[in-house]
Amino acid sequence: MSFDVVTGAFGYIGRYIAEGLLAQGHSVKTLTGHLDRPNPFGGRIEVAPFNFERPEELLVSLKGCDTLFNTYWIRFAHSRIDFDQAVANSRTMVEAARQAGVRKFVHISITNPSEDSPLPYFRGKARVERCIVESGLSYSIIRPTVVFGPEDILINNIAWLLRRFPLFAIPGNGEYRLQPIFVKDLAAIAIQWAQKEESTTIDGVGPEIHSFNALVRMLAQTVGSRAMIMQLPPQVVLLASKAIGIFVGDVVLTADEVKGLMANLLVSGTPPTGTTRLSEWLARNANRVGTSYSSEIARHYR
Repeated sequence: MSFDVVTGAFGYIGRYIAEGLLAQGHSVKTLTGHLDRPNPFGGRIEVAPFNFERPEELLVSLKGCDTLFNTYWIRFAHSRIDFDQAVANSRTMVEAARQAGVRKFVHISITNPSEDSPLPYFRGKARVERCIVESGLSYSIIRPTVVFGPEDILINNIAWLLRRFPLFAIPGNGEYRLQPIFVKDLAAIAIQWAQKEESTTIDGVGPEIHSFNALVRMLAQTVGSRAMIMQLPPQVVLLASKAIGIFVGDVVLTADEVKGLMANLLVSGTPPTGTTRLSEWLARNANRVGTSYSSEIARHYR
């Protein structure tokens, strides 16, 4: 009996993909780097380690897999993992999938990746995409922008800051744009395109485009914040975010993330593929968004 594999089903995007597959009656296995964490699915999914350092064991984990949904990546370099290592790990996974005879490789990438990008996040994503395309596997590459939902980090933490601080600093003029997609919409897109035999690459983007200025002000209104919203030089914002990061024990914002935002890399020129509007979702979730801080380091490195 075949099964599907979802990387990171104990995390964010992977969890919603796994939930969607289980709802459709699929057998699901997850690959994770956090075997010690509670399994939110109980006995409904099988659990195995990534085994990037032991590719022969990773191959065994993928034997019999129909579709591999890959959400593995890093937001920033930390501990012993940098973007070059993340690319190497991804290549190991793609090769194991090829050798295991996986029917379909569904990969969660990012909008506007480029191997010529000065930003290692976008450059690394492009390198992984090329590896998948050249592997000979049938693939669907989904390129989301900012992904929002109950466990998201960026939008939730902006709201958290607006709830707790008298000042919120916007890097630069704030007129760069974002096109957020709801996490359940992204998961549904991934599952839908897994059924198609042909290889394809599509953007995973929502129906609304917001300037960063408008996004922050919408979040402030949602949570009833009276914070003063100011536009400041990016270097000043990064210094402030570093100070807050020390307080919360996390990396709040990186220089590369600011550059990516200001370069309009989180917006698409294609028609929307998601249907959920961030503005409507925020109105329905005003009492919960930003009530607690979401730590990237706690989620992935502890």
